[in-house]
Amino acid sequence: MKKISISVEGITLEAELNDSKTAEKIWELLALEGQVNTWGDEIYFSIGVKIELEESANEVVSMGDLAYWPPGKAFCIFFGKTPASQGDEIRAASSVNVFGKVVGDATVLKQVRSGAKISIQKIDN
Repeated sequence: MKKISISVEGITLEAELNDSKTAEKIWELLALEGQVNTWGDEIYFSIGVKIELEESANEVVSMGDLAYWPPGKAFCIFFGKTPASQGDEIRAASSVNVFGKVVGDATVLKQVRSGAKISIQKIDN
């Protein structure tokens, strides 16, 4: 399983990628850097690469999911409710390709501010 490191505002998290086409494309792009945008309990940043929606794409995601959002060409990390959430669900703005998951507690990202620098790196096994 491919693993990545996410670093933002002194926080470092590890995440595992799944076996999707999106995960493979993201892996090929690493390392990535960007400026964080926040939307409720989601952080995202544009990676400037177009990836098509996969058949498994969905609006409702799980805690700690990593996803690609096509309209913003964005790498997204979900760690709680967004403005689109209904009830206790975690909902993206529109369908996303889930390509991985944070290992451990993703809620530490609640302290990250919009505009912070984020870095995503491969972890060599």
